[in-house]
Amino acid sequence: MSVPPAEPLTVPSLPDALARAARSVEAALDTLLPRPEGPEARLAEAMRYATLGGGKRMRGFLAVESAGLFAVAPTCAARVGAAIEMLHAYSLIHDDLPAMDDDDLRRGKPSCHRAFDEATAILAGDALQTRAFEVLAEPDTHSDPLARCELVAGLAAAAGARGMVGGQMIDMLAEGRPLDTAEVSRLQALKTGRLIQFSAESGAILGRAGSAQRHLLAAYGRDLGAAFQIADDLLDAEGTTEETGKTAGKDAAAGKATMVAVLGPERARAHALMLAGQAAEHLAGFGPRAAPLRALAEFVVTRRS
Repeated sequence: MSVPPAEPLTVPSLPDALARAARSVEAALDTLLPRPEGPEARLAEAMRYATLGGGKRMRGFLAVESAGLFAVAPTCAARVGAAIEMLHAYSLIHDDLPAMDDDDLRRGKPSCHRAFDEATAILAGDALQTRAFEVLAEPDTHSDPLARCELVAGLAAAAGARGMVGGQMIDMLAEGRPLDTAEVSRLQALKTGRLIQFSAESGAILGRAGSAQRHLLAAYGRDLGAAFQIADDLLDAEGTTEETGKTAGKDAAAGKATMVAVLGPERARAHALMLAGQAAEHLAGFGPRAAPLRALAEFVVTRRS
């Protein structure tokens, strides 16, 4: 008896994969951020304003796509992607406040504190942060309590004083003070890289993957995050407000510590390309199913927005 040939693996292109993940994460966000009635409705409106209908959803894409490597249910992956995007949105709300970067524009529209007011923006950020952890802790995210605990602990570590928030503190202290390459690398690894690293690793946590696979995805996310931040710094220096959706040229004006400031544009670009290639190499063992993740590594250093 002959065995029929296996169906060829169909791997979507990066634009198709990004669009598909964005739709699933956006739908999850819309469901997980309902509009309550009563006086707190303004808070919910600000939360939805800052989170829905904007951004590349790269962190959500990493969660969804890495989960797909382990045949995780798409609804569970979308919930994790949505939780990460909530936490990311909270960080952007607070980053734009007058006490931080004082930016009036985010994702091509007025920042949350401009669209509402500072107090509402602070509360919206606080509520998005706590909602993110609530979503990860709910049984609908994963049937295994240990998996949910690992997701909560991983996101907390990426976002806290030894992660994103710690990086923001270093960033503020470094304004107007020259840092060397190692210091800028650490700042950016904490402020931006840790959340991107967790996003890539989260799919392996959902899939209950072994430590070796988790380590490879974490390494991929670490190098991807570093490349992404350098590309972001280059866009701030060379791009336009229309391209980026946020005020261009603010890093140099504020004396921000960036790889562009330390290395210059050309060396910074070369360093980003090296990191992107390194990120893709970490995925070699995952085969063709990881093609969209490998393509993302190239995309983050060539994008114009």
